[in-house]
Amino acid sequence: MPGFVGRTSELATLDRHLAWVRDGRGDQRGRALLLRGRRRVGKSRLVDLFCERAQVPYVVHQATRGEDAHRERARFLAEVRHSSLPDTALLAGVTTVTEWDTALRQLAAVLPDDAPSIVVLDELPWMLEGDPVLEGTLQTVWDRVLSRKPVLLILIGSDLAMMEQLSAYGRPFHQRGVEMVLPPLSPSEVMAMTGLPAADAFDAHLITGGLPLICQEWREGESRTDFLSRALDDPTSPLLVSAERALAAEFPTALQARHVLSVIGSGERTFGTIAAKAGAADRPLPPGSLNPALHTLADKRLVAVDTPLSTRPGDRDRRYRVADPYLRFWLAFLEQGIPEIERGRSRIVVEAVERGWTSWRGRAIEPVVRESLARLLPDDTWPQVREVGGWWPRTNNPEVDLVGADRAPAREIGFVGSIKWHECGSFDRRALAALARDALAVPGADEDTPLVAVSRSGFSVGGLAATYGPEQLMEAWASAA
Repeated sequence: MPGFVGRTSELATLDRHLAWVRDGRGDQRGRALLLRGRRRVGKSRLVDLFCERAQVPYVVHQATRGEDAHRERARFLAEVRHSSLPDTALLAGVTTVTEWDTALRQLAAVLPDDAPSIVVLDELPWMLEGDPVLEGTLQTVWDRVLSRKPVLLILIGSDLAMMEQLSAYGRPFHQRGVEMVLPPLSPSEVMAMTGLPAADAFDAHLITGGLPLICQEWREGESRTDFLSRALDDPTSPLLVSAERALAAEFPTALQARHVLSVIGSGERTFGTIAAKAGAADRPLPPGSLNPALHTLADKRLVAVDTPLSTRPGDRDRRYRVADPYLRFWLAFLEQGIPEIERGRSRIVVEAVERGWTSWRGRAIEPVVRESLARLLPDDTWPQVREVGGWWPRTNNPEVDLVGADRAPAREIGFVGSIKWHECGSFDRRALAALARDALAVPGADEDTPLVAVSRSGFSVGGLAATYGPEQLMEAWASAA
């Protein structure tokens, strides 16, 4: 498939599942795979490429949200009839059926008995919205018919919470399928697509969120400012419209949660400040309204909840942030700028991004750095470190960027560290002195706790137990490329 970059490990995983079906290793000949991932992360494109490469007969059914169940079944049968599956002549004249049970059994009738095949139901949650009975029907037909065929059944969904619930205890499809999560493109894959050096590739990852549709618009070697100027000059560019479309699908009616998401995206992180900004001018949003909104956002994986990492439990000092870097960027800079862009005044939005970029990036890079270190560790220096987070008190003073520990909450603190992600200016003596002072505030740390630092622009001071630059952090993602 032209322009397809990365996803090597994910394609290999799909190949392994098909090989399992081909080899007939289990007591069931078929295998069901539940594939979930954020909207526009490339699930459909990945599976399309896999099917094209697999050299086995297959059918892909793409559901339509809001489609009447009768019409959905008719389209499903039409796709089966026109697929590469054998014996589709058996369905000649069958244009529609009244139940999904019949439609799925018609599918089973044309699946080969002596060779592997692939069946894809893309956006299964939309199919379940149109006919909730389908969930139980799918389980019944899978148990009785489909699992006895050498078929790889791939069930795709963007509603992360619903896809997780499908295989939960007490649900019809419990323990009947294996789960697979498709993440956004890694920083290493973004670097490969954009042709940028490591430091700039991390910036590109913060802007694009690793969404393939946006990454492919980034010309090789193009600077951040040039990309933004070009992308924001087009009101229909993926950088602008991807978030709008994703949020419209996530929040057809939940207006309160959508408003709270915008507040968090503007930079508010604590329960109190979110409530104050989300409420009326003189009255904060009450907990009875804010708590359900935050739970909705967390369930949808749109908001991440961070707690301070130390030897003291920190559940009471939660901080909220937009989980997806691209959506975080869009909410901070682009959402309010869309009217200007539609008037042909994208320059105003680009200038606003430049004014706020350094401050925004300094905060947005923190979870990416922590995840990078978590992938690099444990190592010979810190064999006990399994968790990497940050620490802060209720007053937010001081805030410590990095804490490495054996678990959360910690029994042992491995290191305390600082992140300096500036365009120029190294990690210097002043930054080290501030880190040494602030580290003593972390419960479980003392004067002997090793100090580490992460810097975008190098180091001009010694005395650190470890130092990490963009290139070292990028190595953590190389295996995901």
